[in-house]
Amino acid sequence: MTATTTPTVTAPSPALGPRPGERRGRYVLTVRVVVVAAYIGNIVLANWTATHISPLEFGAIAVPAGTLWAGLGFTLRDGLHEALGGRGMLGAIAAGAGLSWLLASPRIAVASVLAFTTSELIGSLVYARLRGWSVLGAVTGSNLVGLGIDSVLFVPLAFGGFAFVPGQVLGKTVATVATAAALGGEKAVRRAVRR
Repeated sequence: MTATTTPTVTAPSPALGPRPGERRGRYVLTVRVVVVAAYIGNIVLANWTATHISPLEFGAIAVPAGTLWAGLGFTLRDGLHEALGGRGMLGAIAAGAGLSWLLASPRIAVASVLAFTTSELIGSLVYARLRGWSVLGAVTGSNLVGLGIDSVLFVPLAFGGFAFVPGQVLGKTVATVATAAALGGEKAVRRAVRR
């Protein structure tokens, strides 16, 4: 009669660190937390500046102070789409609308919630539609659609007329170009590092 031995399996030593799958899970969780925090923080800044800081003057064009933050928000929304998927992104949009309602003056709050929700939802649909073609193209396309919708809805509701629409479009376009350039640059650096 021979004795059979069963191999002993030992847990990896804590000194060796997490397993590769665990590292990936932590990385994904970290990315999700960072993108959600950036999105929510951006909404707070956009509403605070729109309420407390006077419009910036560029010649004959007045740019409401929250505009650049709102423009950045479109790109962050696309990041949420990537990090959380469609349902998670919708939850973040709902949270963003709630924050807009709580943080701004009543007139800005109503305008912000209506413009924000409409532009974010339609921009998300554009992003999802273009995503298979190119991430950079999807970000640019969804931002351009979102900034147009947001500007045309927000300005008359918040300020009682269309005088700030050119400034809104200008500010959000600058934010879109800057974020698209950053994304394009990041992609080029990643490709160069891989070589």
